[in-house]
Amino acid sequence: MSEVNVIGAGLSKFGRQPGITGRHMAVTAIDTALRDAGITWPDVQIAFGGSDGSGLADTLVAELGFTGIPFTNVKNGCATGGSALVSAVNAIRAGAADIALAVGFDKHPRGAFDPLPAEWGLPEGYGEAGLMVTTQFFGSKIARYMDLHGITVDTLAKVAEKAYRNGSRNPNAWRQDPMSAEQIRNADMVNDPLTRYMFCSPGEGGAAIVVASEAATRRLGISPVRVRAISHRTRRFGSFEVFSPAVQGTNDPVSVSSDAAAAAFEQAGIAPGDVDVAQLQDTESGAEIMHMAECGFCDDGDQEKWIAEGLTEIDGRLPVNTDGGCIANGEPIGASGLRQVHEIVTQLRGSAGARQVPGDPKVGFTHVYGAPGISACTVLTV
Repeated sequence: MSEVNVIGAGLSKFGRQPGITGRHMAVTAIDTALRDAGITWPDVQIAFGGSDGSGLADTLVAELGFTGIPFTNVKNGCATGGSALVSAVNAIRAGAADIALAVGFDKHPRGAFDPLPAEWGLPEGYGEAGLMVTTQFFGSKIARYMDLHGITVDTLAKVAEKAYRNGSRNPNAWRQDPMSAEQIRNADMVNDPLTRYMFCSPGEGGAAIVVASEAATRRLGISPVRVRAISHRTRRFGSFEVFSPAVQGTNDPVSVSSDAAAAAFEQAGIAPGDVDVAQLQDTESGAEIMHMAECGFCDDGDQEKWIAEGLTEIDGRLPVNTDGGCIANGEPIGASGLRQVHEIVTQLRGSAGARQVPGDPKVGFTHVYGAPGISACTVLTV
């Protein structure tokens, strides 16, 4: 399999940005990624991108330049950015291009997401029963997991506390004020056991990644971050997912995140224990906890000890969501997966500043998960 490298990574600011469109955030992220790679827009030979609600990514050429390249729109829920990167990497591997771009962006209004059942192949009664409310799904899934594996509310609060603390060290983050576990635990209840500050919020932001073949990387004289593996999976029968919250005759439902992570590690030829820094989807505190096990980093229930001992902190055994994750950055759906990759690239380059993982990390991992049960993972190395 031909080698593919990340040669450029860019972000816009995340958070509420009055008067700035999602498209503008996307262009900002692309321009930053191109400068990071030392190239210009005409050097990009193929592009993939998406947004949940801020327009078609291919129309960004109106601002970037009409160079005539193939530009494909991607829409895969919260996994949109990760899916766009899968496509960009595969284009390089297939020999369709030497330099490719992936971009994701969104500008969501305040309040929870309110999808329509019919758009997800579900009957109207599903929505009338309140099951399209994602916070309700998140609450029910982590409540079940806590009961099965002995996870406490204190641990949920500590995950969010870490997120806000890491976000305070990240100049691009939306939430930059630290918050104590006690404040988080005692905040307004949204869907039991998850309080207001255990959730991310629909947000605003853009992220872009430039990838290149080995030949193009050498030609440009860039010290790259290697895409050691990238995977993308959809749900299997029996999975317990957003908009399908049922367990099909087992207490151990199939996880699309487990499938995607296992595929990435197999492709990379390494084990989860080899990872130095990770980004895991944390739509709320419980998601990060469950994804630690689903992605193979620990056994179910071990998260209670890991988090109590600080093993997922920046200076811990496995730093998780060093940029504050979705909880501190918010979730502009199209951008989240690429924000994760940007953070791992920044960490592996040793340029994360106040949030830099010590010890010269060499292996990073990203995981994004979205409705109705789709996941994308990467393994990145230097």
